[in-house]
Amino acid sequence: MKKSIIIILLATTLIFNSCHRVETETETKKAHSDVIDLSWYINFSWFNTEWGNDSVSKAITKDLGVNINFVVPTGDPQDKLNSMMDSDSLPDLITLGWWEGQISTMIDEGKVFALDELADQYNTYFWKVTNDQSVQWYTSDDGHIYQYPNSSFSPDDYNTYNRLASNETFLVRKDIYEAIGSPDMTTPEGFTSAVEKAAKMFPTVNDGKDSLIPVGCHEFSDTGCDSFDGFLFDFLAVPYMEDGRAIDRLRNPDYVRWLKAFRKLGSEGLLKDDIFIDTRKQMEEKIAKGQYFCMIYQRTDLVDAEMSLYRDNPDSIYIAVDGPKNMAGDDYKLPGTSINGWTVTLVSKNCSNPEKAIELITYLISEKGQIMTWLGVEGETWDYDEDGIPRIKEEYRDMFNNNPTEFKEKFGADSCYWMFQNDAMATKWLVDDENSPLTQLKEWTYPYTTYVGQYTITFDSKEDIYEIKKNADKQWGNTLPKLLLASSDSEFDRIYNQFIKDRYEVYGYDQVLDALTEKMNENIEKLGLKNEQN
Repeated sequence: MKKSIIIILLATTLIFNSCHRVETETETKKAHSDVIDLSWYINFSWFNTEWGNDSVSKAITKDLGVNINFVVPTGDPQDKLNSMMDSDSLPDLITLGWWEGQISTMIDEGKVFALDELADQYNTYFWKVTNDQSVQWYTSDDGHIYQYPNSSFSPDDYNTYNRLASNETFLVRKDIYEAIGSPDMTTPEGFTSAVEKAAKMFPTVNDGKDSLIPVGCHEFSDTGCDSFDGFLFDFLAVPYMEDGRAIDRLRNPDYVRWLKAFRKLGSEGLLKDDIFIDTRKQMEEKIAKGQYFCMIYQRTDLVDAEMSLYRDNPDSIYIAVDGPKNMAGDDYKLPGTSINGWTVTLVSKNCSNPEKAIELITYLISEKGQIMTWLGVEGETWDYDEDGIPRIKEEYRDMFNNNPTEFKEKFGADSCYWMFQNDAMATKWLVDDENSPLTQLKEWTYPYTTYVGQYTITFDSKEDIYEIKKNADKQWGNTLPKLLLASSDSEFDRIYNQFIKDRYEVYGYDQVLDALTEKMNENIEKLGLKNEQN
Protein backbone atom coordinates (compact mmCIF):
# COMPACT_ATOMS: atom_id res chain seq x y z
CA MET A 1 0.00 0.00 0.00
CA LYS A 2 2.77 2.40 0.99
CA LYS A 3 4.70 1.52 -2.19
CA SER A 4 1.60 2.24 -4.32
CA ILE A 5 1.17 5.68 -2.78
CA ILE A 6 4.80 6.55 -3.52
CA ILE A 7 4.40 5.41 -7.14
CA ILE A 8 1.24 7.53 -7.51
CA LEU A 9 2.97 10.58 -6.02
CA LEU A 10 5.96 10.16 -8.32
CA ALA A 11 3.70 9.82 -11.33
CA THR A 12 1.72 12.89 -10.34
CA THR A 13 4.93 14.88 -9.91
CA LEU A 14 6.21 13.80 -13.31
CA ILE A 15 2.93 14.73 -14.96
CA PHE A 16 2.90 18.15 -13.22
CA ASN A 17 6.51 18.89 -14.19
CA SER A 18 5.86 17.81 -17.76
CA CYS A 19 2.80 20.05 -18.04
CA HIS A 20 4.63 22.93 -16.42
CA ARG A 21 7.55 22.51 -18.84
CA VAL A 22 5.18 22.47 -21.82
CA GLU A 23 3.42 25.57 -20.50
CA THR A 24 6.74 27.39 -19.99
CA GLU A 25 7.97 26.42 -23.43
CA THR A 26 4.69 27.61 -24.96
CA GLU A 27 4.97 30.97 -23.22
CA THR A 28 8.58 31.36 -24.31
CA LYS A 29 7.65 30.53 -27.88
CA LYS A 30 4.79 33.04 -27.72
CA ALA A 31 7.17 35.77 -26.55
CA HIS A 32 9.22 35.21 -29.71
CA SER A 33 6.58 34.44 -32.30
CA ASP A 34 3.38 36.15 -31.12
CA VAL A 35 4.47 39.69 -30.33
CA ILE A 36 1.75 42.34 -30.09
CA ASP A 37 2.43 45.67 -31.81
CA LEU A 38 1.32 48.82 -30.03
CA SER A 39 1.60 52.34 -31.42
CA TRP A 40 2.64 55.03 -28.92
CA TYR A 41 2.30 58.74 -29.69
CA ILE A 42 4.84 61.04 -27.99
CA ASN A 43 3.76 64.68 -28.27
CA PHE A 44 7.31 66.04 -28.55
CA SER A 45 8.98 66.51 -31.92
CA TRP A 46 12.46 66.06 -30.39
CA PHE A 47 11.80 62.48 -29.30
CA ASN A 48 13.75 60.20 -31.63
CA THR A 49 14.14 56.88 -29.81
CA GLU A 50 13.29 53.72 -31.74
CA TRP A 51 12.14 50.57 -30.01
CA GLY A 52 14.11 47.36 -30.41
CA ASN A 53 17.60 48.82 -30.89
CA ASP A 54 18.75 48.40 -27.30
CA SER A 55 18.88 45.92 -24.43
CA VAL A 56 16.05 47.40 -22.39
CA SER A 57 13.42 47.46 -25.13
CA LYS A 58 14.44 43.96 -26.25
CA ALA A 59 14.09 42.66 -22.69
CA ILE A 60 10.64 44.24 -22.31
CA THR A 61 9.55 42.71 -25.61
CA LYS A 62 10.79 39.32 -24.39
CA ASP A 63 9.07 39.69 -20.99
CA LEU A 64 5.74 40.98 -22.25
CA GLY A 65 5.51 40.00 -25.91
CA VAL A 66 4.97 43.60 -26.97
CA ASN A 67 6.65 45.72 -29.61
CA ILE A 68 6.32 49.53 -29.64
CA ASN A 69 6.03 51.71 -32.72
CA PHE A 70 6.59 55.30 -31.60
CA VAL A 71 4.72 58.05 -33.41
CA VAL A 72 6.23 61.54 -33.20
CA PRO A 73 5.05 64.84 -34.74
CA THR A 74 7.25 66.24 -37.49
CA GLY A 75 5.73 69.71 -37.33
CA ASP A 76 3.63 71.46 -34.69
CA PRO A 77 2.74 68.83 -32.04
CA GLN A 78 -0.58 70.52 -31.33
CA ASP A 79 -1.61 70.37 -34.98
CA LYS A 80 -0.67 66.69 -35.17
CA LEU A 81 -2.56 65.80 -32.01
CA ASN A 82 -5.65 67.79 -32.97
CA SER A 83 -5.65 66.20 -36.40
CA MET A 84 -5.55 62.69 -34.95
CA MET A 85 -8.35 63.54 -32.54
CA ASP A 86 -10.53 65.03 -35.27
CA SER A 87 -10.02 62.05 -37.58
CA ASP A 88 -10.46 59.54 -34.75
CA SER A 89 -7.04 58.07 -35.52
CA LEU A 90 -5.35 58.28 -32.13
CA PRO A 91 -2.63 55.64 -31.64
CA ASP A 92 -2.88 52.96 -28.94
CA LEU A 93 -1.12 55.04 -26.26
CA ILE A 94 -0.70 58.81 -26.00
CA THR A 95 1.91 60.68 -23.95
CA LEU A 96 1.76 64.46 -23.65
CA GLY A 97 2.38 67.25 -21.16
CA TRP A 98 -0.08 67.14 -18.27
CA TRP A 99 -1.02 70.77 -19.00
CA GLU A 100 -2.31 70.19 -22.53
CA GLY A 101 -5.96 71.13 -23.03
CA GLN A 102 -6.57 68.16 -25.33
CA ILE A 103 -6.48 65.80 -22.36
CA SER A 104 -9.85 66.90 -21.02
CA THR A 105 -11.26 66.86 -24.54
CA MET A 106 -10.17 63.27 -25.08
CA ILE A 107 -11.71 62.27 -21.76
CA ASP A 108 -14.98 64.15 -22.24
CA GLU A 109 -15.44 62.83 -25.77
CA GLY A 110 -14.83 59.24 -24.69
CA LYS A 111 -11.70 58.79 -26.77
CA VAL A 112 -9.67 57.13 -24.00
CA PHE A 113 -10.12 54.20 -21.64
CA ALA A 114 -10.46 54.55 -17.88
CA LEU A 115 -7.25 52.99 -16.57
CA ASP A 116 -8.97 51.79 -13.41
CA GLU A 117 -11.45 49.77 -15.47
CA LEU A 118 -8.66 48.25 -17.57
CA ALA A 119 -6.76 47.40 -14.38
CA ASP A 120 -9.80 45.81 -12.72
CA GLN A 121 -10.54 43.77 -15.82
CA TYR A 122 -7.06 42.72 -16.93
CA ASN A 123 -4.31 43.52 -14.42
CA THR A 124 -5.10 44.29 -10.78
CA TYR A 125 -1.37 44.43 -10.02
CA PHE A 126 -1.65 48.00 -11.36
CA TRP A 127 -3.06 49.02 -7.98
CA LYS A 128 -0.02 47.64 -6.14
CA VAL A 129 2.55 49.59 -8.15
CA THR A 130 0.81 52.96 -8.60
CA ASN A 131 1.18 55.84 -6.16
CA ASP A 132 -2.01 56.41 -4.15
CA GLN A 133 -1.62 60.19 -4.05
CA SER A 134 -0.98 60.37 -7.80
CA VAL A 135 -4.02 58.20 -8.44
CA GLN A 136 -6.15 60.41 -6.19
CA TRP A 137 -4.85 63.59 -7.82
CA TYR A 138 -5.57 62.37 -11.34
CA THR A 139 -8.95 60.83 -10.59
CA SER A 140 -11.61 62.71 -12.57
CA ASP A 141 -14.91 63.96 -11.19
CA ASP A 142 -16.61 60.81 -12.50
CA GLY A 143 -14.45 58.68 -10.21
CA HIS A 144 -12.26 57.22 -12.97
CA ILE A 145 -8.56 57.75 -13.72
CA TYR A 146 -7.75 58.18 -17.40
CA GLN A 147 -4.13 59.35 -17.19
CA TYR A 148 -1.06 58.43 -15.19
CA PRO A 149 1.97 60.72 -14.75
CA ASN A 150 5.71 60.39 -14.79
CA SER A 151 8.06 62.28 -12.43
CA SER A 152 5.23 62.93 -10.00
CA PHE A 153 6.11 64.18 -6.51
CA SER A 154 3.63 64.87 -3.74
CA PRO A 155 4.13 67.61 -1.13
CA ASP A 156 4.92 64.86 1.39
CA ASP A 157 7.88 63.76 -0.72
CA TYR A 158 9.52 67.11 0.00
CA ASN A 159 9.55 66.21 3.68
CA THR A 160 10.70 62.63 3.04
CA TYR A 161 13.58 63.11 0.62
CA ASN A 162 16.58 65.40 1.15
CA ARG A 163 18.00 65.44 -2.36
CA LEU A 164 15.12 66.82 -4.39
CA ALA A 165 16.39 69.11 -7.10
CA SER A 166 14.90 71.80 -9.25
CA ASN A 167 15.67 71.89 -12.93
CA GLU A 168 16.15 75.67 -12.95
CA THR A 169 19.68 77.04 -12.70
CA PHE A 170 21.68 80.16 -13.40
CA LEU A 171 24.74 79.04 -15.32
CA VAL A 172 28.03 80.67 -16.25
CA ARG A 173 30.96 79.38 -18.27
CA LYS A 174 33.49 78.61 -15.55
CA ASP A 175 36.71 79.87 -17.14
CA ILE A 176 35.22 83.14 -18.37
CA TYR A 177 33.43 83.79 -15.07
CA GLU A 178 36.65 83.26 -13.12
CA ALA A 179 38.65 85.35 -15.61
CA ILE A 180 36.42 88.38 -14.97
CA GLY A 181 36.81 87.96 -11.21
CA SER A 182 33.83 85.74 -10.28
CA PRO A 183 31.61 88.82 -9.82
CA ASP A 184 28.35 89.10 -7.91
CA MET A 185 25.58 88.80 -10.51
CA THR A 186 22.61 88.96 -8.15
CA THR A 187 21.76 92.62 -8.83
CA PRO A 188 20.86 94.19 -12.18
CA GLU A 189 23.94 96.42 -11.96
CA GLY A 190 26.30 93.57 -11.12
CA PHE A 191 24.72 91.35 -13.74
CA THR A 192 24.98 93.82 -16.62
CA SER A 193 28.52 94.77 -15.62
CA ALA A 194 29.62 91.12 -15.64
CA VAL A 195 28.05 90.45 -19.03
CA GLU A 196 29.64 93.59 -20.50
CA LYS A 197 33.06 92.63 -19.14
CA ALA A 198 32.81 89.04 -20.41
CA ALA A 199 31.81 90.22 -23.89
CA LYS A 200 34.69 92.69 -24.00
CA MET A 201 37.35 90.26 -22.78
CA PHE A 202 36.12 87.26 -24.75
CA PRO A 203 34.50 88.33 -28.04
CA THR A 204 35.26 84.86 -29.38
CA VAL A 205 35.82 81.37 -27.95
CA ASN A 206 37.43 78.16 -29.18
CA ASP A 207 40.55 79.88 -30.47
CA GLY A 208 38.55 82.47 -32.35
CA LYS A 209 36.41 79.94 -34.21
CA ASP A 210 33.11 80.94 -32.60
CA SER A 211 31.55 84.18 -31.40
CA LEU A 212 30.67 84.52 -27.74
CA ILE A 213 26.94 84.80 -27.03
CA PRO A 214 26.91 86.84 -23.81
CA VAL A 215 23.42 85.83 -22.66
CA GLY A 216 21.75 82.53 -23.49
CA CYS A 217 18.16 81.49 -22.92
CA HIS A 218 15.50 78.97 -23.75
CA GLU A 219 13.90 78.85 -27.15
CA PHE A 220 11.40 81.63 -27.82
CA SER A 221 7.85 80.53 -28.57
CA ASP A 222 4.61 82.26 -29.46
CA THR A 223 3.85 82.62 -25.73
CA GLY A 224 7.22 83.91 -24.49
CA CYS A 225 10.47 82.39 -23.28
CA ASP A 226 10.92 80.26 -20.16
CA SER A 227 14.17 81.97 -19.25
CA PHE A 228 12.82 85.52 -19.40
CA ASP A 229 9.46 84.88 -17.77
CA GLY A 230 8.85 81.59 -15.92
CA PHE A 231 12.38 80.96 -14.64
CA LEU A 232 13.11 84.60 -13.90
CA PHE A 233 9.94 84.83 -11.79
CA ASP A 234 11.23 81.96 -9.66
CA PHE A 235 14.70 83.43 -9.24
CA LEU A 236 13.09 86.67 -8.07
CA ALA A 237 10.75 84.72 -5.75
CA VAL A 238 7.74 86.42 -7.34
CA PRO A 239 4.65 85.09 -5.52
CA TYR A 240 1.77 83.33 -7.21
CA MET A 241 -0.84 84.59 -4.76
CA GLU A 242 -1.36 87.46 -2.37
CA ASP A 243 -4.14 87.54 0.23
CA GLY A 244 -5.62 84.36 -1.19
CA ARG A 245 -5.83 85.66 -4.76
CA ALA A 246 -3.79 84.88 -7.85
CA ILE A 247 -1.67 87.78 -9.05
CA ASP A 248 -0.32 88.78 -12.43
CA ARG A 249 3.39 88.01 -12.01
CA LEU A 250 4.25 90.10 -15.09
CA ARG A 251 3.41 93.23 -13.09
CA ASN A 252 5.89 92.55 -10.30
CA PRO A 253 8.22 95.60 -9.88
CA ASP A 254 11.36 93.50 -9.37
CA TYR A 255 10.57 91.60 -12.54
CA VAL A 256 10.11 94.77 -14.59
CA ARG A 257 13.36 96.12 -13.17
CA TRP A 258 15.23 93.02 -14.32
CA LEU A 259 13.66 93.08 -17.76
CA LYS A 260 15.03 96.60 -18.13
CA ALA A 261 18.48 95.29 -17.20
CA PHE A 262 18.24 92.79 -20.06
CA ARG A 263 16.94 95.60 -22.30
CA LYS A 264 20.07 97.61 -21.51
CA LEU A 265 22.21 94.71 -22.68
CA GLY A 266 20.05 94.41 -25.79
CA SER A 267 20.59 98.07 -26.65
CA GLU A 268 24.35 97.44 -26.41
CA GLY A 269 24.14 94.57 -28.87
CA LEU A 270 24.71 91.94 -26.17
CA LEU A 271 21.42 90.11 -26.72
CA LYS A 272 22.46 88.42 -29.94
CA ASP A 273 20.02 87.59 -32.73
CA ASP A 274 20.77 83.90 -32.15
CA ILE A 275 18.76 83.73 -28.94
CA PHE A 276 15.58 84.96 -30.60
CA ILE A 277 15.65 82.57 -33.55
CA ASP A 278 17.60 79.46 -32.53
CA THR A 279 15.82 76.15 -32.13
CA ARG A 280 16.57 73.81 -29.25
CA LYS A 281 18.87 71.73 -31.46
CA GLN A 282 20.88 74.78 -32.49
CA MET A 283 21.16 75.87 -28.87
CA GLU A 284 22.42 72.42 -27.85
CA GLU A 285 25.14 72.66 -30.49
CA LYS A 286 26.23 76.07 -29.22
CA ILE A 287 26.19 74.96 -25.59
CA ALA A 288 28.40 72.02 -26.58
CA LYS A 289 30.90 74.54 -27.96
CA GLY A 290 30.67 76.74 -24.86
CA GLN A 291 29.47 79.76 -26.82
CA TYR A 292 27.24 81.19 -24.07
CA PHE A 293 28.67 83.14 -21.17
CA CYS A 294 25.61 82.93 -18.93
CA MET A 295 22.14 81.39 -19.06
CA ILE A 296 19.03 81.03 -16.98
CA TYR A 297 18.41 77.51 -18.13
CA GLN A 298 17.27 74.03 -17.16
CA ARG A 299 20.25 71.93 -16.23
CA THR A 300 18.95 68.62 -17.61
CA ASP A 301 18.93 70.06 -21.13
CA LEU A 302 22.70 70.43 -21.21
CA VAL A 303 23.76 67.06 -19.80
CA ASP A 304 25.38 65.78 -22.99
CA ALA A 305 26.92 69.15 -23.88
CA GLU A 306 28.30 69.60 -20.37
CA MET A 307 30.01 66.23 -20.42
CA SER A 308 31.45 66.95 -23.86
CA LEU A 309 32.92 70.22 -22.59
CA TYR A 310 34.24 68.46 -19.52
CA ARG A 311 36.08 65.86 -21.57
CA ASP A 312 37.60 68.46 -23.89
CA ASN A 313 38.44 71.14 -21.33
CA PRO A 314 37.22 70.89 -17.70
CA ASP A 315 37.62 74.64 -17.23
CA SER A 316 35.13 75.41 -20.01
CA ILE A 317 32.15 73.71 -18.35
CA TYR A 318 29.08 75.49 -17.06
CA ILE A 319 28.68 75.90 -13.32
CA ALA A 320 25.69 77.03 -11.31
CA VAL A 321 26.18 80.26 -9.35
CA ASP A 322 23.93 82.81 -7.70
CA GLY A 323 22.14 84.86 -10.34
CA PRO A 324 19.29 87.38 -10.39
CA LYS A 325 17.66 88.15 -7.04
CA ASN A 326 14.91 90.52 -6.01
CA MET A 327 15.62 93.83 -4.29
CA ALA A 328 15.21 92.27 -0.85
CA GLY A 329 17.81 89.60 -1.68
CA ASP A 330 15.35 86.78 -0.88
CA ASP A 331 16.29 83.19 -1.54
CA TYR A 332 15.17 81.72 -4.81
CA LYS A 333 11.93 79.72 -4.97
CA LEU A 334 12.76 77.20 -7.64
CA PRO A 335 10.02 74.72 -8.44
CA GLY A 336 10.64 71.06 -7.85
CA THR A 337 8.55 68.47 -9.59
CA SER A 338 4.94 68.57 -8.45
CA ILE A 339 2.28 65.92 -8.16
CA ASN A 340 1.36 66.79 -11.73
CA GLY A 341 4.69 65.37 -12.84
CA TRP A 342 5.85 66.17 -16.35
CA THR A 343 3.81 64.12 -18.79
CA VAL A 344 0.79 61.85 -18.58
CA THR A 345 -0.04 58.76 -20.60
CA LEU A 346 -3.47 57.65 -21.74
CA VAL A 347 -4.82 54.58 -23.59
CA SER A 348 -6.86 55.35 -26.68
CA LYS A 349 -10.23 53.69 -27.34
CA ASN A 350 -8.64 52.80 -30.69
CA CYS A 351 -6.16 50.59 -28.85
CA SER A 352 -5.83 47.27 -30.62
CA ASN A 353 -5.07 45.42 -27.39
CA PRO A 354 -6.02 47.30 -24.19
CA GLU A 355 -5.10 44.26 -22.09
CA LYS A 356 -1.53 44.41 -23.35
CA ALA A 357 -1.48 48.21 -22.94
CA ILE A 358 -2.37 48.09 -19.23
CA GLU A 359 0.09 45.23 -18.75
CA LEU A 360 2.86 47.35 -20.29
CA ILE A 361 1.93 50.38 -18.18
CA THR A 362 1.88 48.29 -15.00
CA TYR A 363 5.25 46.75 -15.87
CA LEU A 364 6.89 50.13 -16.48
CA ILE A 365 5.49 51.62 -13.26
CA SER A 366 6.63 48.64 -11.17
CA GLU A 367 9.98 48.63 -9.39
CA LYS A 368 11.27 46.02 -11.83
CA GLY A 369 10.37 48.27 -14.75
CA GLN A 370 11.85 51.31 -13.03
CA ILE A 371 15.17 49.64 -12.31
CA MET A 372 15.35 48.40 -15.89
CA THR A 373 14.54 51.74 -17.52
CA TRP A 374 16.98 53.56 -15.21
CA LEU A 375 19.87 51.08 -14.95
CA GLY A 376 19.40 48.57 -17.75
CA VAL A 377 19.09 44.78 -17.76
CA GLU A 378 20.12 42.90 -14.62
CA GLY A 379 23.39 41.04 -15.05
CA GLU A 380 24.36 43.11 -18.07
CA THR A 381 24.80 46.64 -16.74
CA TRP A 382 24.02 46.18 -13.05
CA ASP A 383 23.81 43.69 -10.17
CA TYR A 384 22.53 43.80 -6.60
CA ASP A 385 25.15 44.77 -4.00
CA GLU A 386 25.59 43.12 -0.60
CA ASP A 387 22.76 45.28 0.79
CA GLY A 388 20.36 44.21 -1.94
CA ILE A 389 20.56 47.55 -3.74
CA PRO A 390 20.97 47.57 -7.53
CA ARG A 391 24.26 49.16 -8.57
CA ILE A 392 25.80 49.88 -11.96
CA LYS A 393 28.67 47.52 -12.74
CA GLU A 394 32.14 48.97 -12.34
CA GLU A 395 32.94 48.68 -16.04
CA TYR A 396 29.91 50.82 -16.96
CA ARG A 397 30.00 53.34 -14.11
CA ASP A 398 32.05 55.92 -15.99
CA MET A 399 29.82 55.67 -19.05
CA PHE A 400 26.68 55.93 -16.90
CA ASN A 401 27.93 59.02 -15.05
CA ASN A 402 29.91 60.80 -17.73
CA ASN A 403 28.61 59.70 -21.11
CA PRO A 404 24.86 59.24 -20.67
CA THR A 405 24.16 59.52 -24.38
CA GLU A 406 26.32 56.48 -25.17
CA PHE A 407 24.77 54.59 -22.24
CA LYS A 408 21.26 55.36 -23.44
CA GLU A 409 21.97 54.45 -27.05
CA LYS A 410 23.74 51.22 -26.18
CA PHE A 411 21.46 49.93 -23.45
CA GLY A 412 18.23 51.99 -23.62
CA ALA A 413 18.57 52.86 -19.94
CA ASP A 414 19.19 56.06 -17.94
CA SER A 415 15.50 56.84 -18.40
CA CYS A 416 15.69 56.59 -22.18
CA TYR A 417 12.07 55.39 -21.91
CA TRP A 418 10.95 58.07 -19.49
CA MET A 419 7.18 57.90 -19.96
CA PHE A 420 6.61 56.46 -16.47
CA GLN A 421 9.87 57.38 -14.75
CA ASN A 422 9.63 57.63 -10.97
CA ASP A 423 12.32 60.01 -9.74
CA ALA A 424 11.47 59.48 -6.07
CA MET A 425 11.90 55.71 -6.34
CA ALA A 426 15.12 56.19 -8.27
CA THR A 427 16.78 57.90 -5.29
CA LYS A 428 17.04 54.40 -3.79
CA TRP A 429 19.68 53.35 -6.28
CA LEU A 430 20.97 56.44 -8.10
CA VAL A 431 24.15 57.81 -6.53
CA ASP A 432 25.60 61.09 -7.75
CA ASP A 433 29.19 61.00 -8.95
CA GLU A 434 31.09 63.52 -6.85
CA ASN A 435 33.54 64.10 -9.69
CA SER A 436 30.87 64.81 -12.30
CA PRO A 437 30.17 68.46 -13.21
CA LEU A 438 26.50 67.52 -13.40
CA THR A 439 26.46 66.94 -9.65
CA GLN A 440 27.37 70.56 -8.90
CA LEU A 441 24.49 71.80 -11.05
CA LYS A 442 22.03 69.59 -9.22
CA GLU A 443 23.32 70.20 -5.69
CA TRP A 444 23.24 73.97 -6.17
CA THR A 445 19.43 73.79 -6.40
CA TYR A 446 18.82 71.74 -3.23
CA PRO A 447 18.43 74.68 -0.78
CA TYR A 448 16.00 76.47 -3.10
CA THR A 449 13.81 73.63 -4.35
CA THR A 450 10.20 74.34 -3.40
CA TYR A 451 6.87 72.61 -3.90
CA VAL A 452 4.62 74.88 -5.96
CA GLY A 453 2.36 72.32 -7.62
CA GLN A 454 -0.72 73.91 -6.09
CA TYR A 455 -0.17 76.93 -8.33
CA THR A 456 0.34 75.06 -11.58
CA ILE A 457 -2.95 75.36 -13.42
CA THR A 458 -4.32 74.19 -16.75
CA PHE A 459 -7.72 74.94 -18.23
CA ASP A 460 -10.04 72.74 -20.24
CA SER A 461 -9.61 73.54 -23.94
CA LYS A 462 -13.40 73.79 -24.29
CA GLU A 463 -13.73 76.46 -21.60
CA ASP A 464 -13.99 80.11 -22.60
CA ILE A 465 -11.25 80.95 -20.12
CA TYR A 466 -8.86 78.69 -22.06
CA GLU A 467 -9.18 80.88 -25.14
CA ILE A 468 -8.90 84.08 -23.13
CA LYS A 469 -5.67 82.91 -21.49
CA LYS A 470 -4.29 81.55 -24.76
CA ASN A 471 -4.83 84.89 -26.50
CA ALA A 472 -3.33 86.80 -23.58
CA ASP A 473 -0.32 84.50 -23.54
CA LYS A 474 0.23 85.04 -27.25
CA GLN A 475 0.07 88.78 -26.68
CA TRP A 476 2.92 88.38 -24.19
CA GLY A 477 4.87 86.21 -26.63
CA ASN A 478 4.63 88.99 -29.21
CA THR A 479 5.57 91.69 -26.70
CA LEU A 480 8.54 90.16 -24.88
CA PRO A 481 11.08 90.46 -27.75
CA LYS A 482 10.01 94.07 -28.30
CA LEU A 483 10.69 94.86 -24.64
CA LEU A 484 14.10 93.20 -24.69
CA LEU A 485 15.08 95.02 -27.88
CA ALA A 486 13.65 98.42 -26.97
CA SER A 487 16.15 101.20 -27.64
CA SER A 488 15.55 103.02 -24.34
CA ASP A 489 13.79 102.70 -21.01
CA SER A 490 11.18 105.18 -22.17
CA GLU A 491 10.39 103.03 -25.21
CA PHE A 492 10.28 100.00 -22.90
CA ASP A 493 7.76 101.80 -20.66
CA ARG A 494 5.60 102.72 -23.62
CA ILE A 495 5.49 99.14 -24.92
CA TYR A 496 5.00 97.64 -21.46
CA ASN A 497 2.23 100.05 -20.42
CA GLN A 498 0.32 99.45 -23.64
CA PHE A 499 0.71 95.71 -23.15
CA ILE A 500 -0.75 95.86 -19.63
CA LYS A 501 -3.60 98.08 -20.81
CA ASP A 502 -4.50 95.66 -23.62
CA ARG A 503 -4.00 92.64 -21.37
CA TYR A 504 -6.93 93.71 -19.23
CA GLU A 505 -9.09 95.93 -21.43
CA VAL A 506 -8.82 93.93 -24.64
CA TYR A 507 -8.05 90.40 -23.53
CA GLY A 508 -9.85 90.42 -20.18
CA TYR A 509 -7.02 89.04 -18.09
CA ASP A 510 -8.89 89.82 -14.89
CA GLN A 511 -11.12 86.84 -15.78
CA VAL A 512 -8.02 84.65 -15.97
CA LEU A 513 -6.93 85.77 -12.51
CA ASP A 514 -10.39 84.97 -11.12
CA ALA A 515 -10.26 81.48 -12.62
CA LEU A 516 -6.69 80.93 -11.41
CA THR A 517 -7.66 82.03 -7.91
CA GLU A 518 -10.49 79.50 -7.79
CA LYS A 519 -8.36 76.62 -9.06
CA MET A 520 -5.35 77.46 -6.88
CA ASN A 521 -7.50 77.49 -3.77
CA GLU A 522 -9.08 74.20 -4.80
CA ASN A 523 -5.62 72.67 -5.16
CA ILE A 524 -4.48 74.03 -1.81
CA GLU A 525 -7.47 72.42 -0.15
CA LYS A 526 -7.13 69.18 -2.12
CA LEU A 527 -3.46 68.84 -1.12
CA GLY A 528 -4.09 69.87 2.47
CA LEU A 529 -1.75 72.86 2.25
CA LYS A 530 -1.96 76.16 4.03
CA ASN A 531 -2.70 79.15 1.87
CA GLU A 532 0.79 80.61 1.81
CA GLN A 533 1.55 83.83 0.02
CA ASN A 534 3.87 82.37 -2.62
